Amino acid sequence: MTERLYYTDSFLHEFEARVVAIRSDAVTLDRSAFYPTSGGQVFDTGWLEASGSARVRVREVTEDVATAEVLHLVEGSAQSLAPGSLVRGTINAERRFDHMQQHSGQHVLSAAFEKGSGFATVSFHMGEESCTIDLATDSVTEKQLEAAELLANQIIAEDRPVEIRFATPEEARKLGVRKIPPTLRDKLRLIGVLDFDLTACGGTHVHSTGQIGSVLLRKTEKVKQGVRVEFVCGLRAVRTARRDFATLSEAAAVFSTHIHEVPRQLRKSLDEIKSAQKAQHRLLEEIAELEAQRVLQSAQDRGEHSLVVQFFPDRELPYLKMLAQKLMKASSPRGAVALLGCGGSQPSLVFAQSPGLANDMGALMKRAVEQLGTRGGGNRDMAQGGAPDSDGARQALQQTASAIA
Repeated sequence: MTERLYYTDSFLHEFEARVVAIRSDAVTLDRSAFYPTSGGQVFDTGWLEASGSARVRVREVTEDVATAEVLHLVEGSAQSLAPGSLVRGTINAERRFDHMQQHSGQHVLSAAFEKGSGFATVSFHMGEESCTIDLATDSVTEKQLEAAELLANQIIAEDRPVEIRFATPEEARKLGVRKIPPTLRDKLRLIGVLDFDLTACGGTHVHSTGQIGSVLLRKTEKVKQGVRVEFVCGLRAVRTARRDFATLSEAAAVFSTHIHEVPRQLRKSLDEIKSAQKAQHRLLEEIAELEAQRVLQSAQDRGEHSLVVQFFPDRELPYLKMLAQKLMKASSPRGAVALLGCGGSQPSLVFAQSPGLANDMGALMKRAVEQLGTRGGGNRDMAQGGAPDSDGARQALQQTASAIA
């Protein structure tokens, strides 16, 4: 069992310990201030240095649950850290403090949700960019989010003491602990925020809520076990707010407006885009209708129907489909078969025929794309597929035309 120095002092960044064992790249010490990944909090990094030997970097820290040992995974060879030797451990203080801000902030935020809305926290996850808690509820309103964020930041601004104590599970229940782990131990480590929260936790925490800095909620999403709330604390919140402001400022500059006017300008632009798209669609329909009449005049006469074989180097697939529909309508009641191809950004094929004709457009398309090495499909009267290039599309049109009944 490794003595965990961070249990009583989260600000301990340097310590001395004795090497107990070395297994591959994992070093076990008799005591350690390095935090292993657990309880939603990610591991510490840093260095281990033996007297008179080079330092080795601790790249990850894990926990052997069966033996309660902390395993320090190092880069390169750990053979210089011989069993029984004394080592000095140095923890990445900046990373540690960031984790302390996030984890302590999570405790305050979870308590704020529980006190304000009655939502219990089911799980906590600390990521590289942001953190999340999953709340036991089907939905969270904007008002509830704002209330929890405000309450959490009020507790932070009051700079309330954050205390560590140890208690048996029975004592913890009598103290009104917010959350007790399912795996009970003889002694639980409790983290208390004065007159606000008390919960069992093995993580690293600040001395007072003021050191958290702030809590900033980011977004929510529905997940299997409830609602997931993304948040950041402390210096992460500052960096995130700065990045958001820079993004909004850049967007505002594009619209030549204030950042608070960006949403209105975006909605206005989207409305204009939708109007332009509708106008473009109507124009394409008119062009397709005129195109259909033109190509039918020069179509091959196959007796019972007309055959149109046409390639459009600069058109796109949606236009081909629109033109095929117009051709079927314009050719009534005689009927037509249309073999259409386009170049554009993605060379494509569309095969269509008037209902009741003897061909199978889906089968013809399947044969064409198999030869081209692409994909496509459809039904008896309409099918579409891709082509590797314009030449391939042209060739497929000619080969298919020879198979039309």
